[in-house]
Amino acid sequence: MIKLNTSEDKLHEECGVFGIFGSPDASTLTTLGLHALQHRGQEGAGIVTFDGNGFHGVRRTGLVGDNFNKPEIIDRLKGRNAIGHVRYSTTGDSISRNIQPLYADLSSGGFACAHNGNLTNASILRESLVNQGAIFQSTSDTETILQLVAKSKRDRMVDKIIDALFQIQGAYSLVILTNKKLIGVRDPFGIRPLVLGDLNGAPVLASETCALDIIGAKYVRDVENGEIIIISEDGLESIKPFPKVLERPCIFERIYFSRPDSIIGGKTVYSYRKKLGEQLAKENTIDVDVVIPVPDSGVPAALGYSQKSKIPFELGIIRNHYVGRTFIEPAQNIRQFGVKLKHNANLSYIEGKRVVLIDDSIVRGTTAKKIVKMMYDAGAKEVHIGIACPPITNPDFYGIDTPDYNELISSKHSIEEVNSIVGSKSLFYLSLDGTYKAMGYEKRDNNNPQFTDHCFTGDYPTSLLDRDEGNTAKQYSLLSEKN
Repeated sequence: MIKLNTSEDKLHEECGVFGIFGSPDASTLTTLGLHALQHRGQEGAGIVTFDGNGFHGVRRTGLVGDNFNKPEIIDRLKGRNAIGHVRYSTTGDSISRNIQPLYADLSSGGFACAHNGNLTNASILRESLVNQGAIFQSTSDTETILQLVAKSKRDRMVDKIIDALFQIQGAYSLVILTNKKLIGVRDPFGIRPLVLGDLNGAPVLASETCALDIIGAKYVRDVENGEIIIISEDGLESIKPFPKVLERPCIFERIYFSRPDSIIGGKTVYSYRKKLGEQLAKENTIDVDVVIPVPDSGVPAALGYSQKSKIPFELGIIRNHYVGRTFIEPAQNIRQFGVKLKHNANLSYIEGKRVVLIDDSIVRGTTAKKIVKMMYDAGAKEVHIGIACPPITNPDFYGIDTPDYNELISSKHSIEEVNSIVGSKSLFYLSLDGTYKAMGYEKRDNNNPQFTDHCFTGDYPTSLLDRDEGNTAKQYSLLSEKN
């Protein structure tokens, strides 16, 4: 079962991917790229390289900078071609066997794969493969892709990959390294992101443009939904084997997951988040003295809200960035101090004030409740909450770590009830159409939605076979230990 860490009531993207082809500094550049993508996963990282003769890999638990900053590690990762992966997971002891990239020796050569996303029929496929004699070494749904490629009767590696892709469903961006090629794949709806860059003639694939920036690579374009990019010594080839559907990227990439300086749709993620705050102010301007962001993710929206409403902005909450997500959390007798490990009130900007707290989302409501209490304890006269997205009412099955329906506070409580639970004087959310306006659209096209927004609407763009065919427990088990 998926569980949010009780010390951090936030959504988590499950992973980030990076790949480069034809650079003498491939392993170092991949390390830098993964460092830029560290926000997408902090519990494990891995790199696989190919030097023309063989594959080399290092996979470690923990942060990129703690594991790949040693010359002896980089020296082990020989070759001009490399892929890398960072992951977030809710697992404990079994984390190391799920760290990617996963590697296998196939009949047609070496095959390394890094995956961002989640397959919604992984349990069904896994059970079928096991019944046919397949042996799995991890609980990651990424290994299902490797097994399907290995079983394919096609001759060419690219055709084997396509054969596997037509059997999987869900959301995925893949970077794949073979003896001769670097391959990038994005699912038919383009739910998970993948961009193409260039570093002095060396093609680069990455989850976000910030990974291109850190190595000085030029952004070329987004990998299109349903596109396979094949990079070899002969150049770059693009194929689109899937039936064409309208792109529906995950809306949470703009709301929360991507780094603020990354570019999506020609604009910085930061600018989208400020627009969310501006739109929230258009819909819900209230009579308060100060706008206070819930750091760090609420800061851009709070700035937008402040500038649009003309209410002063202050950093009324100071965040400690040096506390791990599990720091002393299990100790029951000190759990009540947990919120102060990460957030502390900036008293002079709160005492005697009517404040509105601006955040990007409410998931379970536990952190919101603690922060509201902290504001009142600091002397606030009134505490209001503004959320720069609609209520999250449905779980995710595409690679976001969300609770199930029972743990999502907005799935079982009205806005008025949530307001009462967290203890605020008032609580308001950005409307769904207002969210789309902040993204540059007039409103949501209900016939052809511009984004994957199922967390708000329950409108899942793909089938959820594992859930719908009674494999929910297996699906959750895979999700909690995936990528």
